Amino acid sequence: MAYLLDASVFIEAKRRHYGLDFCPAFWDWLIDGSEKKLLLSIEKVLDELIEGGDELVEWSARLGKEFFAAPDQDTILSLAAAMEWVRRQQFKQAAVSAFAGDADAYLIAHAHAHGHVLVTHEKPSDGIRQVKIPNVCIALGVKYVNTFEMLRRERARFILGP
Repeated sequence: MAYLLDASVFIEAKRRHYGLDFCPAFWDWLIDGSEKKLLLSIEKVLDELIEGGDELVEWSARLGKEFFAAPDQDTILSLAAAMEWVRRQQFKQAAVSAFAGDADAYLIAHAHAHGHVLVTHEKPSDGIRQVKIPNVCIALGVKYVNTFEMLRRERARFILGP
């Protein structure tokens, strides 16, 4: 089982708890996890990181292109299932349209198609203005966790050196 990382994992880590400048162990752990095929993401998440235009662009290059999976046939089939569920809900049309073109839809579809645990900081919501990752995950039976749960499950340790 691998973890599929949402852009929020990288962005929130950089902004809050694991800044590149003061917690390099977190970022090294991500690279190590990618090399062990424990962690991955998708191309559309890389696109979001590149759009940010900050130090995550340079850092993500260290992961290599293979870390960011391209959509395959199984993902496209799961994407159709995700979109069908979203369309049957009470979301505003603008939310459905935004979700259809968003990385979130492809992220959920990839996790669904390949049996990955999706890692995100989003929380379920009963709102109708935005489609939230956890809501679709629940509907499709995709497991999801936040970064802290993933780190605990994998027994990550960031220990200060001498």
